[in-house]
Amino acid sequence: MAEQSTQSIVIDAEPEAIMAVIADFPAYPEWAGAVKDVEVLDPGSGDRADQVRFVLDAGVVKDEYVLSYTWAADDLSVRWELIKGQMQKAQHGVYVLEPKDGSTLVTYSLTVELAIPMIGMFKRKAEKVIMDTALKELKRRVEG
Repeated sequence: MAEQSTQSIVIDAEPEAIMAVIADFPAYPEWAGAVKDVEVLDPGSGDRADQVRFVLDAGVVKDEYVLSYTWAADDLSVRWELIKGQMQKAQHGVYVLEPKDGSTLVTYSLTVELAIPMIGMFKRKAEKVIMDTALKELKRRVEG
């Protein structure tokens, strides 16, 4: 079983503004450096997509994959699961937003199982870099 990695960051914005950026998948290539292309495959209801295809190019890591999303009714969390991928066998992720006096604590948890074997220490380091970058880019986009 794969281990879960978790990181948090405080963003100077209300949860609604942060969730709006998270849900705006077509804009990801504008602010998420490794995301080269996004296609909403199932728009779901309202402005919350159910299935999204990503093309990722993070230098040595290149992948194309589809994620299925589950949005919390209170709009304070979103979960996703890998439907299909080239480099990944599984991906489970969640953003949890916790309001804090005008700012929001955003916690990102991620578990990835790769199709190719990788030493656990390197895999955890890669997950940490992915999450750290994603949180910093999200913060910059929301606060910018």
